[in-house]
Amino acid sequence: MKKIALAMEQFSRYAGGAESYAVSLATTLAAKGWEVHLFGEAWDGDPEAAIFHRISIPRFLPVWLKIALFALKHEKAVRDRGFDVIVGFGNTVYMNVYQSHGGVHRLSTERKAYSERRAMRRMIKRMMILLSPKQWMRAWIESAPFRIDPKPEIVAISDMIRRDMESSFRVDGRRIHVVYNGVDTSRYNTGLRDTLRGVARKQLGVREDEVIFLFVSYDLKKKGIEPLVEAASQLKHRGHDRFRVIIVGGEPSGFLARRIRRLRLEDTILFTGPVRSMDPYYADSDVFVLPTYYDACSLVVIEAMACGLPPITTTANGAAGIITDGRDGFVIAHPPESSDLVETMQVFFDEEKRRQMSQEAARTGHRYSLRKNHREMIRIFDDVAAPKPQ
Repeated sequence: MKKIALAMEQFSRYAGGAESYAVSLATTLAAKGWEVHLFGEAWDGDPEAAIFHRISIPRFLPVWLKIALFALKHEKAVRDRGFDVIVGFGNTVYMNVYQSHGGVHRLSTERKAYSERRAMRRMIKRMMILLSPKQWMRAWIESAPFRIDPKPEIVAISDMIRRDMESSFRVDGRRIHVVYNGVDTSRYNTGLRDTLRGVARKQLGVREDEVIFLFVSYDLKKKGIEPLVEAASQLKHRGHDRFRVIIVGGEPSGFLARRIRRLRLEDTILFTGPVRSMDPYYADSDVFVLPTYYDACSLVVIEAMACGLPPITTTANGAAGIITDGRDGFVIAHPPESSDLVETMQVFFDEEKRRQMSQEAARTGHRYSLRKNHREMIRIFDDVAAPKPQ
């Protein structure tokens, strides 16, 4: 039986993208006969077949020290334990397979700084990043896969991340496997419209003839909520009034709420807060909008496409690599500008264009299934675990 070790601070199917991905990958590995070991601070018990090893980190320590201690304790825990595969997700310094779900940290922080629209605040934010021990520690840990020997197999979750790794760590791109994120296409598909269409619209008071632009994130500012609000205002000024923008996840800050009131968009931009299931919102929406400042490869974009929602996102989202601009979605420049959003959003007021792009988006989304992702990752694991010639 082949043994594999995965490391994550928290293993939970109901947590963020990387955490839930690690659990689903572990579930598939266990089902295929691998002995799965999880190393982390917390685990919700899924999958039951896994063996959990707790890494205890004192809560009173500063964040940068917690990050360092987790990486060092993990190395001590897994070294010389006979694991065939040791997977790092960007939080460890010892591995033979590396797959980062956060992208390249330096570029992530640089691009996210553009979410501060004012030049002075943007400069202050960049200075704070440069002076932050947490940022330097993350950068040091993240560079480990590119400096340790023997060199691990490198997996990028999008072509954008492959390019970012090449430029940041001077690694030959031919060494990097590109395995795009995948979604559960048995759950996320156009069938949701047949069973759930109308549920969310009724709850929110949205008519069937109104176009819904869906935005999903808990970190509203970094995912581009401000240019989206400005775009909604400009669409209103152009005479478009049969649309709504639904914000699922995060709640508006005081500044954002006041801005929406000043622009008289309270009835146009609707906030749901956190929800238990995205299914009704995918079923009732028409277009997905995520003008993000940085995303390694946004899962919600692929989920939305599989459900038939053509997306609008930026070149700073790895998921843009699966979009054919103008056919199954739109990719706008980074940093996102409200004027670019207006031009792409108003395309979808044409019902026939919306229908055509919806069909194309669904076809594209279904090519990126979680099953395909796991199959490609396990192929890499099998190669690493295979006996090496002397």
